[in-house]
Amino acid sequence: MPNFLFITMLAAFPALSTDMYLPALPTIQAQWGISLVEVNLSLVLFFILFSIFMLVYGPLSDKYGRKPVLIGGVGIYVLGSVLCALSTNIWFLVAARIVQAAGAASASALSMALAKDLYSGTERQKVLAYIGVIVPLCPMVAPMMGSMMLEFLSWKWIFACQAVLASMAFYGTLVFKEPEFEKTEGGIWSMLSRYLVVLKNVEFSTYCFSFSVVGIGFFAFLAGSADIYIRGFGLSEHQYSLFFGFNAIGFMTGSFTCSRLCVGYSSMSILKVSLIGVMCASLGVLMMGGSEYTFAATMFLMTFSIGVSRPISNSMILDTVDRDIGAASALLTFTYFIFGAVAMELVSFDWPSKTNLIGEMGVIGGVVPLVALLWMTRRQRGA
Repeated sequence: MPNFLFITMLAAFPALSTDMYLPALPTIQAQWGISLVEVNLSLVLFFILFSIFMLVYGPLSDKYGRKPVLIGGVGIYVLGSVLCALSTNIWFLVAARIVQAAGAASASALSMALAKDLYSGTERQKVLAYIGVIVPLCPMVAPMMGSMMLEFLSWKWIFACQAVLASMAFYGTLVFKEPEFEKTEGGIWSMLSRYLVVLKNVEFSTYCFSFSVVGIGFFAFLAGSADIYIRGFGLSEHQYSLFFGFNAIGFMTGSFTCSRLCVGYSSMSILKVSLIGVMCASLGVLMMGGSEYTFAATMFLMTFSIGVSRPISNSMILDTVDRDIGAASALLTFTYFIFGAVAMELVSFDWPSKTNLIGEMGVIGGVVPLVALLWMTRRQRGA
């Protein structure tokens, strides 16, 4: 299996784990007679535990290698998917989702580490950008698959389908030829202490935490979109999947645009413009998010801008470290998803306007990394 395809499969795990069953959330809520906050726990706790487990997989892969860690992680994901399909109440489902999270974390944490191991410089930026084009196909196709299954089958078959797809990734892990890299020495505590080493890097820490905020508007949309489109705008589950898929096109075209722009323009200039785009699109959500069409259009622009920024910012952040790549990659993904989990929990509560909340989060997501970028640029010039 080509390395590019294998990394793409690993990077797709978070989208596979969430977007396929988003259309089923109202069905699960009605079937078990629970609140939106309760049903969204299967999303929120997934991302929280997903983020925590990534902090373990990064150092483990730096010490023992990428392949053995991936074999264990992807295998756990298959088990978690089967347990989700067998769940009989929300707490069983949440527990099974935690098992899923434990497995998915290995794939997501190590996808960027493998990109660092296998590629460098502009080539890595382009590879990450191409992956950013392909991976958003999952949010486009997955909700449609989920809504189609709901027309003929129980929502539990969605998780059975995830188990089958993950089994394919498990096979890819078994045949993958691991690249050579410098492994770390010491025990578990010594490995975990590498996070402190990475965090002492001011440039890495500043960029890592500030750029993790860029996606909070999108994560709020992810958790609140089914409620907004189905309950708020009165769309069917199938119509919702189409609107959600349209939003995913924003990520795909944004990442593709990034891969084209990186050839002839400064990465730093592209990054600054994309962050301004996140802010402007988020203001559009605030001012024009009152109908399904204007909300979808402005959210498209927000996710497009995020899609442009992510390959460059990820590559830029990883370039600030020379060792402990697995730990740095895990921290980068951990902070991104932990901020996302907070945003998902916030949007679950009863707000006067969830679309406005998403817009406000989007503005914050554009302002914070832009200010950090300008501050670090000025700091480096003064050094």
